Amino acid sequence: QVQLVESGGGLVQPGGSLRLSCATSRIIFSRYVMGWYRQAPGKRRELVATSTGSLATYADSVKGRFTISRDNGRNTVYLLMNNLKPDDTAVYYCNADGGAYDYTYWGQGTQVTVSS
Repeated sequence: QVQLVESGGGLVQPGGSLRLSCATSRIIFSRYVMGWYRQAPGKRRELVATSTGSLATYADSVKGRFTISRDNGRNTVYLLMNNLKPDDTAVYYCNADGGAYDYTYWGQGTQVTVSS
């Protein structure tokens, strides 16, 4: 079955960096809009970034600090997070959107905690 597996989360100090990875299986990766979402305790899941491969979008809260990228050869999407803030603490989820030709798939999430 289609799988999205996130990794790279952990505990970092404010101002630190992390790179999240999302490895996909059983999809034609280049045909999907890839995205990262996050959900903090007591809050709704929010969109962080998306990538079509040619265009990237970011939430205002992370713009200038986070970078989404994708490696079609490895079928993997990344989220480089710099200058992390405590408000970035959340479970981060990978998403693959197949649009009209396939379903939307989700990973299991990876915890990012930003604390001193």
